[in-house]
Amino acid sequence: MHDLPPMARFGGLLATDLRDVTSDPAALDSTGWWAVVADFEGRLVCARFGDVRPAPAPAVAPGRWRGPAPDAWTSSLDRAAYTAGVRRIREHIAAGEVYQANLCRVMSAPLPDPGAADVDALTALLAHGNPAPYAGTVRLPAHGVEVATASPELYLRRAGRTVTSGPIKGTGRTAEDLLEKDHAENVMIVDLVRNDLGRVCATGSVTVPELCAIEAHPGLVHLVSTVRGELPADPRGGGAGWAELLAATFPPGSVTGAPKASALRIIEALETAPRGPYCGGIGWVDADRGTGELAVGIRTFWIDRQATGGPALRFGTGAGITWGSDPEREWAETELKAARLLAIASGTHQPLGGTPR
Repeated sequence: MHDLPPMARFGGLLATDLRDVTSDPAALDSTGWWAVVADFEGRLVCARFGDVRPAPAPAVAPGRWRGPAPDAWTSSLDRAAYTAGVRRIREHIAAGEVYQANLCRVMSAPLPDPGAADVDALTALLAHGNPAPYAGTVRLPAHGVEVATASPELYLRRAGRTVTSGPIKGTGRTAEDLLEKDHAENVMIVDLVRNDLGRVCATGSVTVPELCAIEAHPGLVHLVSTVRGELPADPRGGGAGWAELLAATFPPGSVTGAPKASALRIIEALETAPRGPYCGGIGWVDADRGTGELAVGIRTFWIDRQATGGPALRFGTGAGITWGSDPEREWAETELKAARLLAIASGTHQPLGGTPR
């Protein structure tokens, strides 16, 4: 029986002493500190913890994490199916149904020792081998949530009435690899995120402080933009909160496409496995302080203890497809995004000195 205690770890804080679990997003505007995992398909788990204290990232303890064999990983879409999916999305674009759609696949591998598998130990390895600004753990075994994320992407940050999103679109090994297609893709998604935030923010308050900035992450670079808005003040003491924010913006625009509704229909037709926490929202909310930070659930592992054939570790990878997409290049991008992380989880990654941020 897997009996590790519930906990969460984000932003230099360790949360223990589980008090409450709910699927109601309105709870995030009540009281207390909450860990949040929103699956791409819409399942929401909010867990309130009673003891939240500063704690460093967990140290790597040799033998504490026993990951899958490197050759045990399988993909929900193989190379032929993925490249065929890219071509199909280009047909949808040619037909005027969509401008962009994100095509993803889920990697899976059996856990060699499920009873000892602790996602927080995997988080320690990720912190060492692939540091990320929104890294964290949510461990709620009794509720089917065991997630370790090394996400580089901000979905929603809230500080009082100010809301910020940091969509990523455009990936390469170096800045020189980035194409005009990557910039066009980023601008499309920025427009989508502006529209999403505009549905819940005060009229005229949504701005783009930064467009297509280049950010270096371990093994690759991204184009990242910043979109910001202000939630309306309600003189009656109410106003928009987390429930309204999530309703207006979920799933995140950078992992769906534009227009979002059309992209979601295409994704459902082409993808063969649920994304789960991958491409969802993962993070924390401090209801007492009116603050919170949810990452887009990319570069994210999760344990599926109900998997056919026994408990499995899962990981998602994908790419944004536009008219300018080359199917083989998009497949290669999904491989690039996955390679370092899968090697860390399988214990084959060899750090090469410093790790760029």
